[in-house]
Amino acid sequence: MNSATFILVGLIFLGFILIASMIKIVPQRTAIIVERLGKYRATFTAGFQILIPFFDKVRYRHTLKEQAIDVAPQICITRDNIAVEVDGILYLQVLDPQKASYGIDNYRFASIQIAQTTMRSVIGKLELDRTFEERESINATIVEAVDKASEPWGVKVTRYEVKNISPPQSIKDAMEKQMRAEREKRAVIAESEGTKQAKINNAEGDKQEFILKSEGEKMRRINEAAGRASEIEQVAVATANGLRAIANAINEENGLNAVNLRIAEQYLAAFGNLAKANNTMILPSNLSDIAGIVATATSVFNETKDKKK
Repeated sequence: MNSATFILVGLIFLGFILIASMIKIVPQRTAIIVERLGKYRATFTAGFQILIPFFDKVRYRHTLKEQAIDVAPQICITRDNIAVEVDGILYLQVLDPQKASYGIDNYRFASIQIAQTTMRSVIGKLELDRTFEERESINATIVEAVDKASEPWGVKVTRYEVKNISPPQSIKDAMEKQMRAEREKRAVIAESEGTKQAKINNAEGDKQEFILKSEGEKMRRINEAAGRASEIEQVAVATANGLRAIANAINEENGLNAVNLRIAEQYLAAFGNLAKANNTMILPSNLSDIAGIVATATSVFNETKDKKK
């Protein structure tokens, strides 16, 4: 191979190198910052791009995708002077590649530092017990602070999440004892409430039982009284009807003689029963004067009859 051929091959190879250096293929969701002679020229996004060799140079490369940055654990002092270890994750996205290149030297490092500083400030305003309850408030405060500071950098902070809040072991033991005591307290309260409710239910049951029994006794007495009243009324009606029938019978022919005979029979029957029931018997002085007794009863009936007339 002569020298001319060698030179030609070298020129061709050099031409390929120049052409390759002129062509840039930018991936999707990526931006490159191109400088010409050390001065910002343009921001190239996804696609086919042409550079001028020896004049244009790719100075910075940024991803436009959302980035998750791990915030290393740090010690924070709470309001009640308890040292806790807190870490988190910061989510941000480059919106303006030019500002992200020239606005700050390292936006990732700066964002992490602001997040840690803000976290220490927020934790210092809270007591230990509230730090576990105020995660959402802590996250929102850190996002607001970092997003405000990163605006000149062309970076948008989307969110921040606290991963762990770790108090010292002695505090963990004390918290565990407190939680155990609280659980035991709730168990005792629940048991006492159950006992109280059971006693209330039993008392309510006894009350209802007593009321129902008294209502039943009341109804029984009312029914018995109503029965006795009805019985008395019916006996009175029957007695009145009987007396009315006797009176009618007396007014009939030979009715008075029948009454005299009935009185004599009842007198003799009563006297006979008296003799059976007692060993000692007092005899009336006018035992033989049965006719007089009958006559006396007859005169009473006659007077009653005359008054009715």
